[in-house]
Amino acid sequence: MATAAQWVAGSRPRTLPASVSPVIAGTGVAAAAGEAVWWKALLAAVVALALQVAVNYANDYSDGVRGTDEVRVGPMRLVGSGAATPSAVKRAAFLAFGVAGVAGLVLAATSAWWLVLLGVVCVIAAWTYTGGPRPYGYAGLGEVMVFVFFGLVAVVGTTYVQTGTAPGSAWVAAVGIGLLACAILVANNLRDIPTDSETGKRTLAVLLGDRATRVGYVAMIVGAGVCLVVLAALTSWWALLGLAFVLPALRGVRTVLGGAAGPALIPVLASTGAAELLWSLGAAVPLLLV
Repeated sequence: MATAAQWVAGSRPRTLPASVSPVIAGTGVAAAAGEAVWWKALLAAVVALALQVAVNYANDYSDGVRGTDEVRVGPMRLVGSGAATPSAVKRAAFLAFGVAGVAGLVLAATSAWWLVLLGVVCVIAAWTYTGGPRPYGYAGLGEVMVFVFFGLVAVVGTTYVQTGTAPGSAWVAAVGIGLLACAILVANNLRDIPTDSETGKRTLAVLLGDRATRVGYVAMIVGAGVCLVVLAALTSWWALLGLAFVLPALRGVRTVLGGAAGPALIPVLASTGAAELLWSLGAAVPLLLV
């Protein structure tokens, strides 16, 4: 079994703290409605973290066996570097999927059983991002699916399991978080344009090209800021404390617009992940307290 240290070294750019951002945002919206349920929020966080770990391992496995990671600019991958066997990484992915599944079943049993079907769709989407005969991550659809599952589904789903409703404020928060989640992937794929082009991985960045991808990254950061203002208008103006996300986000914007390439873009992944976390915390904590 691949070790935790090896996984961290080979993980995707979306950090674990940022993985719980949708849960934090969704819980903040639930609190604004006066219906936050802490134990359900914690279970949702377990689902989010376990799915992120599973996606990391699944992508490492699928990219490794395809040979996509033979030429790599980013952090070390387990299978591609030979640090772990494909079977060990695959088992680790399935174990993480199992943890997410158990936590998700508890939430479904106490909320709505149709959430089981949604969970199955999430697992399939996680695996087929780079796995299966026709991975959608190789066809320019990675950002779309990240927006849907790490934004819309995660945030609105967190609010729903606590309140039994999906208010407009939850959808606004979901769009904001989804845009920042996509920005992380965009920065990652911007860095990998040369190597992805060489290995036939047609990400959205490869399809759009360098310049348009940089503009797209900035547009996502701006869009997240607009969503935060709208969320504050729908809930409480205290949610504007989430504008603290601009501090790390601006570091990423300066680097991207400055023309950084290759390894120089790696810090953008961390700063964008921090921006997503600050967006959710700054918006949600006031809603939990007011």
